[in-house]
Amino acid sequence: MKKKSKVIFVCMGNICRSPTAEGVFLSLLEAEGMLDVVEVDSAGTHAYHVGEQPDLRSQAAARGRGIDLSNQRGRQFEANDFIEFDYVLAMDSENYRGLKHICPPGYEHKLHRFLEYARYTKTLDVPDPYYGAGDGFEQVLDLIEDASQGLLETLRKES
Repeated sequence: MKKKSKVIFVCMGNICRSPTAEGVFLSLLEAEGMLDVVEVDSAGTHAYHVGEQPDLRSQAAARGRGIDLSNQRGRQFEANDFIEFDYVLAMDSENYRGLKHICPPGYEHKLHRFLEYARYTKTLDVPDPYYGAGDGFEQVLDLIEDASQGLLETLRKES
């Protein structure tokens, strides 16, 4: 039997994009009956919001799509996470570069931009909605839902 796949989503502060990705992907796994074969987490490259809940705007947008983020708490990504997780998925190029810088030798193959798995999106960066206004959190959800479907397809092919 194949071991459980472990996925971690990483943004800057772990209060907007990466917890949203964690929540969306967990919801998708639950709907597909795959919670027992994939473990999911999220983290930030910076320690700005360690221990905090996701941004209230992220929670509201996710709740509007039936996803509850309220039990999550921010944590900082550690280089050891490269050893622990099979997929280290950066939300944007800036965080990808930061993660690449701390990646232990031999683990580079685990690091990807999350939107590499998107089926319909051509960009590689999930924009940070934190300082934006309007529908930024909804746009983030759209991108994450697309990439989550692609990631799920990849995981299925590997099992």
